Amino acid sequence: MSTKPKYFDAHTHINITAYADDYKEVVSRALGAGVGMVNVGTQKDTSLRAVTLAHEYENQPVYAAVGLHPVHTSPSFYDESELDPFSYSCELENGGEVFDYEYYKTLAEDSKVVAIGECGLDYFHFPEGKEEETKQKQKEVFLMQMKLAQEVGKPLMIHCRSGVPKQVSSNRAGEDAYGDTIGILNTYYPIPNTNDSGIIHFFAGTREEAKRFLDLGFSFTFGGAITFPLKRGAPDYAGVVAMLPINRILSETDPPGLTPVPYRGKKNEPAYIVEIVKKLADIKGVPLDEMARVTVENARRIFGV
Repeated sequence: MSTKPKYFDAHTHINITAYADDYKEVVSRALGAGVGMVNVGTQKDTSLRAVTLAHEYENQPVYAAVGLHPVHTSPSFYDESELDPFSYSCELENGGEVFDYEYYKTLAEDSKVVAIGECGLDYFHFPEGKEEETKQKQKEVFLMQMKLAQEVGKPLMIHCRSGVPKQVSSNRAGEDAYGDTIGILNTYYPIPNTNDSGIIHFFAGTREEAKRFLDLGFSFTFGGAITFPLKRGAPDYAGVVAMLPINRILSETDPPGLTPVPYRGKKNEPAYIVEIVKKLADIKGVPLDEMARVTVENARRIFGV
């Protein structure tokens, strides 16, 4: 890392359409505030854009992750604001993207690429009547990206989101995505000798699930949601953060939504990461400077920068 940042946004998306007109200003504000970042790809175009953007800031702590998001493996939900503003193709509209191993391998070997993903399982959006078929496709693509991560020697950036079954009211309804992700990792992903398997991004699972990911060598990112007022039925972010070892916690923004307090209502951006680190410090009972230092060191260790 050429410039050691004061804060680190381990999962952001300044490589998408929402930032087509102002990405330079957004990145400038982040770097001016001492924030390093990893822009995370979600399909071919946004992955390529993440790499291009990283090289635009060649000597700055701006990095990329490349991968295929589970929702883009089938013709389910996608948001046009979250695609690449410069080279969007219509592949997602025509059945979902087929994972091109060699394409992603070429991107993954770039020196500015520090992780493989955003990959994993998402059971929140399914094409009508195709739940099992979609789950199977997501699992197959997840396995290919796990293989790629091992081949290029880079950590995983995992997305895991459970669905809410019909006629079920529960604060943890649809836990199957977490269970399935843990099962796949247990079966197919070798446990490393260090705590650097990768990151469970935007973790919203239980403490028990967190412990199982810890055993597999994974760390966790937390974003703006931890600054929101506590609501009944919301994930127990504070309880999980309090339980986790501090050397397994990182900060993220995951824009354009989930903007932390006190910036609610504005488009999210990496410069706001300080509010998330403040909340993490409060939960862990450590000074802000210490939490900032540890989250940066965790990012440097995991991403190898």
